[in-house]
This record gives sequence, structure tokens and C-alpha cells, in this order.
Amino acid sequence: MTNAPAPHSHDDQVPPYAARLNPPQREAVLTTEGPVLMLAGAGTGKTAALTARLAHLVATRRAWPSEILCVTFTNKAAREMRERVASHLGAPGEGMPWLGTFHSICAKMLRRHAELVGLESNYTIIDTDDQLRLLKQLIADNDLDEKRWPARQLAGLIDRWKNRGLNPADLDAVENESYANGRGQAMYGLYQDRLKALNACDFGDLMLHVLNIFRKHTDVLAEYQQRFKYILVDEYQDTNAVQYLWLRLLAQTRTNICVVGDDDQSIYSWRGAEVANILRFEKDFPGAHVVRLEQNYRSTPHILGAASGLIQANSDRHDKTLWTEVNGGDKVRVVGVWDAPEEARRVGEEIERLEGEGAPLDQVAILVRAQYQTREFEDRFIQIGINYRIIGGFRFYERAEIRDALAYLRVIAQPQDDLAFERIYNQPKRGLGSKTLEKMHQHARRVGLPLAAASLELADSDELPKRAANTIGGLMRQFLSWRQASEEMTPADLLRLVLDESGYNDMLANDRSPESAGRAENLSELARAMEEYETLGDFLEHVSLVMDNDRGDEEETVTIMTIHAAKGLEFDHVFCVGWEEGVFPSQRAIDEGGLASLEEERRLAYVAITRARRRCHIYHAANRRIYGQWVSSIPSRFIEELPEDHIEQETTMTGGASLWRANWSENEDPFAHVAAQRPGKAEKRGPGWQRAISSGYETKQVRVKEPGRSAASFAAPPRPDIRIGAMVEHAKFGTGCVIDQEGNKLEIEFENHGTKRVIDSFVKVVD
Repeated sequence: MTNAPAPHSHDDQVPPYAARLNPPQREAVLTTEGPVLMLAGAGTGKTAALTARLAHLVATRRAWPSEILCVTFTNKAAREMRERVASHLGAPGEGMPWLGTFHSICAKMLRRHAELVGLESNYTIIDTDDQLRLLKQLIADNDLDEKRWPARQLAGLIDRWKNRGLNPADLDAVENESYANGRGQAMYGLYQDRLKALNACDFGDLMLHVLNIFRKHTDVLAEYQQRFKYILVDEYQDTNAVQYLWLRLLAQTRTNICVVGDDDQSIYSWRGAEVANILRFEKDFPGAHVVRLEQNYRSTPHILGAASGLIQANSDRHDKTLWTEVNGGDKVRVVGVWDAPEEARRVGEEIERLEGEGAPLDQVAILVRAQYQTREFEDRFIQIGINYRIIGGFRFYERAEIRDALAYLRVIAQPQDDLAFERIYNQPKRGLGSKTLEKMHQHARRVGLPLAAASLELADSDELPKRAANTIGGLMRQFLSWRQASEEMTPADLLRLVLDESGYNDMLANDRSPESAGRAENLSELARAMEEYETLGDFLEHVSLVMDNDRGDEEETVTIMTIHAAKGLEFDHVFCVGWEEGVFPSQRAIDEGGLASLEEERRLAYVAITRARRRCHIYHAANRRIYGQWVSSIPSRFIEELPEDHIEQETTMTGGASLWRANWSENEDPFAHVAAQRPGKAEKRGPGWQRAISSGYETKQVRVKEPGRSAASFAAPPRPDIRIGAMVEHAKFGTGCVIDQEGNKLEIEFENHGTKRVIDSFVKVVD
């Protein structure tokens, strides 16, 4: 490695766009010749440096814009760079650089040379739905059982192979055995042949085809090697094998390649990204000039100190230390709580406190390791009136698998629910197509019956093929059995029974896509949520209340997202939740990937902390429900790795937990719900409320089950002081008039927020 500036890298006069940069950034801009590795830590202004470098190459006439290749990972990043370059140069003339994502640039190249891979220049790029439809046809044509060897599994394998730059002929015996007992290679080949017959390619083909052209047609490769005098690559740590190979071929002649990245933020191995690409850059390009961008413009010293200390536990990384000229700031707060509901409650209280101090909700984020963790926060925020949004996914109750499960439960509770029945009559697949559904609807309209009842009646006739009639009859017998079971089983156990007997669990188990495990986790979390309700009707009513609380797009919202989705973003206040062993780091990730996966989990923790500008909070729970069972949790190993000088811990958790345990009698539930007294909020009380216990950091009201009573039996009765027509005040929505009442749930027309459904304990009557 050499750190001396390359020859003729610095101009006599620093141009305006470089004058605004700090010394390392300026060095990265002005070192124009030869390979350059720009190691850019979180928040160090890499985009500014990369854009200024591109502008410098054009402004100094080292290359025309069309002779520069600049590769980004997202269209958004490409647009931002175009705008910044235009602001630096005005109208540069002679066209624009080849600036875009890997796939958009390769699509442009492939249009010019499509015939070299058996395509025409007007080829079609198929989407995921078309890909799955095509694979299902191939699976059926080759007498494979699609239930055992799902099309989605094959699609995932093909995508993985293409990301690694592998053609069908390149697969080894292990890869071949990964599908249909040794038919992976054959099915991959048939799929590629069918695509060519259709003059089509999928997303992965865009890069693989161009890589194949470069490998087989050296004249085409030489043309592009001569065209591109300079190559710039953003987020190099996220490149996969095919992207890496493509770049190496393009850069091997001139070697004027500048890559920007941070190995400490490589968190996408599940998408094929290989952190080794950035770690071996200096071996791939001997004499590479390395520039470290370490001055952070985002976070406080304590946040940077905590993140830097944590990531140093990784062994395979470039050494770098973030620093800032900002002074002061709070230490990273590490908070231990009793369980996940308390975690959501404590975070909600802290957000309300921040909002009371004037902090905008748009600058608050909650970062989770897995999607299923969002449910507790969504339910809590609905209760206390905090607006939120889910980034990188749907709200918990809006996810497809959750809607499917709820549809089954709705049909059990209400057989007349045609919309719910239509959603799941063929989910999982039962061989009931659109024609069968059309006949079911026609018969239901003709006889005036709900869809489910009409379907059963139709199944007893000769109107349907025998197979379809038998399938519908069997499904309706299942619903009858589940309806009877619902009178004896808890709602949570009923859901588990339905998911098992309907074949939904088997469908997920056979789905080898990366998303299937997360979908199963979400369903387990749904069952856990249902354990708080005595009847199925109570739970479905709760879901309706949650779904009914929509917000206006103009309102500020707290952001809830996974850490993966948060990369590249920043917020004033960040809450990192669920930092326990098995949750974060993810036990499944470690089981599958060993030490390499553990280091990636640690990089994920580093990314989470460095999203924070002003304050970072880390929460861990002593107990958590996992797959329906209470388990004792220990804090994540990442917490122990945080430097003590930069964190502030609530050390009373252990003592408080011991005190709780010491006060339980043998007939009391040790996992009863714990809720804090909150000043200014109405308190629910019932026969189950018992003594106040100090946990060491705040006073709590502990709600205890009485023998023989379920948790749902402690629901608060309607408040006698609230009637329809009463004027009430809500902490979030302001003043409004009660227009409807159902139990302890109110429908209120608020003066400034329209109609909302809220729980009566969160309003007070206006005199």
C-alpha cells in the first residue's frame, strides 16, 4: 500500500469544487491517475468527494464526459450525482458520463451487442412474476412436483448463480444437487434456452450476458477499455462476484479506477455482496493509492466512539477511526427492560418526551433486526397516538402472510365474510383457479348465499369438476372443524392449528427463498400477539382498530425500519431495539454462516449506531416470547463490546428483575404484563391490579393474573364519565367530540385531525 500522492495528481491551483473539501477528500479528488481506494467511513462525505472527482476529470480536460464510467448502486444515487456534477460544471457539453447502476449500464451495453448472446436488440426484460410463471411451466414440463421443488426456490438459486457469474455449464456437482436431486444444472439451462426463444432476459442476465460477451469477444472488451479513460465506483463493498469480474475486465488496461466504500458497512452478503472485493483491491491493483476519509460530519463524539470501538472486534477489516470537530453530546444510552412490551412502552415514552421538547418526529427512527419486531411498537404507538411509518416493508398487519392468516380467522369467526374467503380459498394453492372462483360467485349471487356457503352447495352439485368439488368440500369441512375448535382453544392455539392443517406452514417450509424465514417469524409473532386476547372476536376487533388508524401524509411520523433498510439514512434520534443474543446477532445467521456471519452482524450493529446524529439509545430485554414460549435473554455480545467511556447504562435492570421475582407468590404469573404509571394519562384499574413495585429506576404498577382468570378478563370497562356528545381532549389529536362508543373504544371527530378511533383511557373530558 502506498499513501504518497500519485505523480501529476495535484494541480497548481485548487479548483472551487475541491476547495470546499477537507484534505483527505481533496487528495482523493486530485489524485487522478492509477487505482485509488477511497475508504470512506460513515458520514464522511464520500458522495461529495466522488462527485467532485468526476467534475475535476471533466473540468481539467482529462476526459470528455462520455469517456468516464461512473457506477452507483441505486438510481437515486445516480440522479443525485448528475445534479451535483451539473451544479459544478453547468452544461458540460460533449454528452454526459456513463453514469448509472450496474444493471442500467449493462442494459445499455447489451442493446448494442445482443446478437452475441443470441438475442435481438429489442429484447424484453422480464419481471419476477413472469420469471416464476416461466419456471412453473418448465417444472411441469419436466414432471417435477412444484410443491416439493417450488419455482421460487429455483428462481432464488438461478439469481444466486448469476450473481456469481456462473452459467449453466459452470455449475459444479454441489450446485447441481441443490435443486431436484441433481437437476439444477439442467433446469437452469432449459430456463436460459426458453428466455432466448422469447427474446427475453431476466434482471440477472443483464450483467451475466455482458460479462460473457467480454470474456468471449475480446474486440468488444477492448472497445470499452479504450472508451473509458476513468472508472468511478460507489459502494464498492456491496459488489457481488459478477460485478467485481465485470469491473476488473474493464479496468485492467488503463487501471484508472477509483472505488469508494467502507468494509465496515458491508451488510448485504445475503444478496451476494462480497466484502472480500474491497479488502483485496490493493492486490488486484498493485500500487493502489489509499485515501482514508475519517472526519465525520454527522454524529457526536460519543456515538462515533461507541461505533468505532464496537467494529474493532472484527478481524478482517481496514483500520480506520472516525472523528468529528463537533463537541459534547450525550453518551450512547444502553437500557435494560423486563420484556418486549416494556421495551415498546419505554421507547414510546422517550419519543413523547422528545416531542415535548420540540424534536420533530421525522427525525426519530426505531431500528429492528427483523421485521416481526415492529409489531409491539405499532400496537403501542396506536394506543398512545404516535404517528409512524414502516420503511422497507409493510405495516405488520398489512403483510401478505399476516393478511392470509387473518383471512382464515375472519372466515372462522364470520362465515359471511366473502372478501376473506376469496383471499384464501386457494392459498396455499389447491388447484382452484379463476374459473372455479367465477362459478362460485355466480352461484352465490343466484341463490343469495355467502360465498363460502354457496361454494359448499356448489361442491355437492355436478357444476364443478370432481377434483375441484372434492377440494372445496374438504376445505369447508376444515372450516367447520376450526369453528368448533375456536370454542375450546385459545385464539393463538387456533391460529397455529389453522396454519398447520391448511398447509400454510408446509408452503413456507418448502419455499427456499430468503423471505420465507421472515414470513414464518411474522406468523409466530402474530400468534404471540393473540395470546393476550381471550376470544377470537376480541383480537379481530383489535386488528380492525389498528388498521383503522390511518394518518395523513402531511403529518410527521416516527420511522420504523430494519437496520438493512436504514443504510445511507440518518436521524437525530435513533432507537436500536432487541439487542439480545439470538435476536441480534441473529442466531439463524450465525448458524448458517459462522464467524463470517457474526462479523457481518457486527457491521450491521455499526451501521445502526452511525445512523444517529444526536442521540442513540440501545435497548435489550431480559425476557422475550419466541415461537410462543417465554425465554430468558442475555444482552447482545455487541453491548459488551461498546467502550465504557462512550456509553451510559441503566444498571438497575438486574436488581429490579430480582426484586420482581422476589415479590411473586407461587400462584402469580411471573410474566404478567408490566405497565408504568404515566403522569397526565388516565390509568386502567381492575381487580387484577396489585402492589406497586420499584424496579430501581421507576415505579411500576404490576398487573397480576388471579387464579382461573385470563389476561383478557382484565380489560377496563367503559368510563362512566364519557357519553356520546361529550367533548374530550387527547394528548396527540387535541379536542374533539365523541360521536360513537363501543365498550372502551371511542370514535371521536377531532377539530384538526378528523375522525379517529381511540381507547377511552387516553382522553379526558373537557369541562
